[in-house]
Amino acid sequence: MKILLANPRGFCAGVNMAIETLETSLSLFGSPLYVYHEIVHNRPIVERFRAKGVVFVDDISEVPNGGTVLYSAHGVSPRIREHSRDRNLRAIDATCPLVTKVHMEAVKFAKEGYTIVLIGHEGHDEVLGTMGEAPDCMVLVEDEKDVDALQLPAGVKLAFLTQTTLSVDEANVVIAALRRKFPQIVGPNKDDICYATQNRQEAVRELVPEVDVVLVLGSQNSSNSQRLAEIARTLGKRSYLVDRVSELQEDWFRPSDTVLVTAGASAPEDHVQDCVEFLRTKFGATLENRVVREEHVSFPLPKELRVLVRK
Repeated sequence: MKILLANPRGFCAGVNMAIETLETSLSLFGSPLYVYHEIVHNRPIVERFRAKGVVFVDDISEVPNGGTVLYSAHGVSPRIREHSRDRNLRAIDATCPLVTKVHMEAVKFAKEGYTIVLIGHEGHDEVLGTMGEAPDCMVLVEDEKDVDALQLPAGVKLAFLTQTTLSVDEANVVIAALRRKFPQIVGPNKDDICYATQNRQEAVRELVPEVDVVLVLGSQNSSNSQRLAEIARTLGKRSYLVDRVSELQEDWFRPSDTVLVTAGASAPEDHVQDCVEFLRTKFGATLENRVVREEHVSFPLPKELRVLVRK
């Protein structure tokens, strides 16, 4: 067996920032510390922080008056921020700057009188936050069928935005369908799909022709991790999405397989290495690192924390 270890993989700059924000907040304020939604969509990370006294909530009313709450990397709507202020919460914003960019685009288009078509997955935390920026003038589509069913007034000013963690290929299909149906539609000046999502997808596409099976580290509720597994399946390869080594099954692999190992943008590296070690131990696998693209992006801690850390 041979393992191709994809680079880039795993944590993106937004996830690194969100996790560092939560760790720093714990050291400054102690527990219990509240996070609105999961800090990132990764089960082992959420479990690790729960063990340290972090409480993850899906309703801001679950945070005691005057308490400390972190907004997750996926962002929140203005309504949540308003509720936090009303209840005198200390709010620390760990929203990924690339998600904030989409929120700002939504506000800009809404002020200019556009109806906004958001391409994304219904119910995803990021989608809920983005739609909250302009709920009266935004509609959600997931695929071409949704575009076909879209009924809008003739000549309406129309713009589109995308969830940051989509498959680039799938998003382009939906954008093309929107452009065919609504030739007047405009988009953001720069692609909304984040650099890390695109880079990890690019690595899978480039390396998958050389392999028999693809192993993706990431949680089932992680959109970008799901996309990696889907891309591999679309390209005809066996593909498995797991959180940790204990989920691996030996009969997924043949001794002669070449296995591509990668990880979604919220999956920790220690679980990647555990899976590599499993394949080495069970199948005598050799390891080859493959770098498709280098990443050198980093985001600072939220300003409300940077001030406290400097003190």
